[in-house]
Amino acid sequence: MKKLRIVLIFSILALAFAACSQGAEVPTDELTIQLWTQEGESDNALQYVTSLTDAFTTMYPNITFEVVQKDTETLREDFQTASLAGAAPDLLWTVSDHAGPFTTAGIIQPVDDYFDMDIYVPSVVMNGQTWGVPISSGNHLMLYYNKALIAEPPADTDELIAKAQELTSGDQYGIVYNMTEPFWLAPWLGGFDGSVFAEDGVTPTLNTQAMIDTLQFMYDLKFTYGVIPESVDYDTADTLFKEGKAAMLINGDWSLGGYQELLGEDFGVAPIPMVTSTGKYPAPYTSGKYFMFPKDLSGAKLDAVVKFVEFATNEENQLNQLNTLKRLPGLKAVLDNEAIASDPILAGSAKQMSYGVPMPSVVEMRCIWDAIKPEQNLVLAGNETPVDAAAAMQSAAEACILQLE
Repeated sequence: MKKLRIVLIFSILALAFAACSQGAEVPTDELTIQLWTQEGESDNALQYVTSLTDAFTTMYPNITFEVVQKDTETLREDFQTASLAGAAPDLLWTVSDHAGPFTTAGIIQPVDDYFDMDIYVPSVVMNGQTWGVPISSGNHLMLYYNKALIAEPPADTDELIAKAQELTSGDQYGIVYNMTEPFWLAPWLGGFDGSVFAEDGVTPTLNTQAMIDTLQFMYDLKFTYGVIPESVDYDTADTLFKEGKAAMLINGDWSLGGYQELLGEDFGVAPIPMVTSTGKYPAPYTSGKYFMFPKDLSGAKLDAVVKFVEFATNEENQLNQLNTLKRLPGLKAVLDNEAIASDPILAGSAKQMSYGVPMPSVVEMRCIWDAIKPEQNLVLAGNETPVDAAAAMQSAAEACILQLE
């Protein structure tokens, strides 16, 4: 293990020196940057963070780092407390979910003025401003398929329905997924050219033709075409796919390893098929890890932090992260790299992510989930029409958001 750690550190150091000429000038002041991170779910994740900071200090000995690891909720709570006390750290390496409460509290600053955000995958955008620089990306839904049952994934929803009907018989199904949770509805809504919010990012847009079409499509998969079980939640879908009783499954990147280990060469990954009527691909929500800047970060420390973030997210280090942590990058250029393209599983995941949209981090999102779920389940139980459900969703979301004000 020690040998592996040394190799990792030296590989990053080599990349560090190769990248030292890019970006803005680094301040010459003696600085200590306090970095808070919630990385720690595995030893190599936290080690990767400290390897980057060590490599940067080797390049610029006047800048050192104090890396503080906290679990996700503790980091959120402690950062809010520290910010109110005027004792915030200099940089956060954390999850997208934190952007909502941090912007609401006014304790982080937008990053648009410091970086060209066009070179990154879609980030945390609220009120027309960007609140984080992506380090890694993912957590998105995609299509899994069993090559022993279906050789190639369907290209669009017409082909999906046709193939699923061919593959459905008795206790064997063409496609399964968790139809009880709105997280699995969201990609189809995007494919039908809809979204849960208006352009302001907080006004609900649930009573739309796109939502009606989405609910009707899900209803038809279950009742009109009969390619999905009468009752299917996450565990049911997972079990059917693992047992070879479902040819296709929609699930998230967190489950890749288990299915790949189980199915081996028969495991395939692809984007959820394009919606034929709109010509748009379903848009699953994506999230990842982000650098966020405390509100009061300024001066020489701000310059040093900007330089470090440029370094940590350059192409060489994003590739190193891919190889070390098996995480898809935050830098668009690396999504097209041969390291991903040559791996069919990572390539399929990356292609799906390219159609995704960032998970909204605003507090109003909780109202959206709570408004969609009961109506979605009523439609899929055959107890409500898509038209009535969409209207009820909108009313419930608006009422919930009023209570937040």
